[in-house]
This record gives sequence, structure tokens and C-alpha cells, in this order.
Amino acid sequence: VQLVESGGGLVQPGGSLKLSCVASGQIYSHLLSGCGMGWWRQGPGTERELVSCISGKGMIEYGDSVKGRFISSRDNVERTLTLEMNSLRTDDTDVYYCGFGEICQGDRCAYGRNFWGEGTPVNVTS
Repeated sequence: VQLVESGGGLVQPGGSLKLSCVASGQIYSHLLSGCGMGWWRQGPGTERELVSCISGKGMIEYGDSVKGRFISSRDNVERTLTLEMNSLRTDDTDVYYCGFGEICQGDRCAYGRNFWGEGTPVNVTS
């Protein structure tokens, strides 16, 4: 399974960005209901932080710092995950990573491991 993120970039505080993640490879439709997809972010010297997670059953969880500002969606047919980021703040600056596997609450993913993309950087600055 390969994950490729896109959409990161430079934006002013208060602005918006939309991130996308495309999954490819050996992704089988009958296994997707057990596997979550989500976004995490991490900056230099910090721990990876949950941004949003959509379980295989469709339950969505957001990190406390992004609730009410970010919206995530998942398309199992297109194998895509998106993240609409609004009202961006300087502390949203990070590298954003897309993940797939047993990564959300309630997931029971049959792939046996989690997969991560290379990340896309988001820089919120005036």
C-alpha cells in the first residue's frame, strides 16, 4: 500500500488549505471496512499528533486543537482521504502525514501493519 499526500503549502493565518491523500497498491474493497484512514501532524522535536481519523466503519474523530476548523472525508471507491483546513493558525504549521491501517478507534485491519505517506508540509505564517 502506498500513500501520497498533496496540497500542503504556505498560507496566511485565517486562510484555508485542502490536503489530499491517495492510496494505491494492494487495497482490497472487502478489507476496507476494517481499516482506518487519517491525518497526523508532526513538527521538529514533537510527537506525532492526531488531526483526524476516519475508521473503517466511518466514525470520524478529530484532535481537540482542530475541532470546528478542519473537516475530513474519505472516499473508499476513489481510495482518497481529504482534509479541509479552515481558520488556520500559526500553530497548525507542521508536516501532515496520511495513515492507513488499524489507526482509528475500533479498527480491525487485516493488513497486519500500518502504512504512512511521506508527508506534506503546511506553513501558516504572515
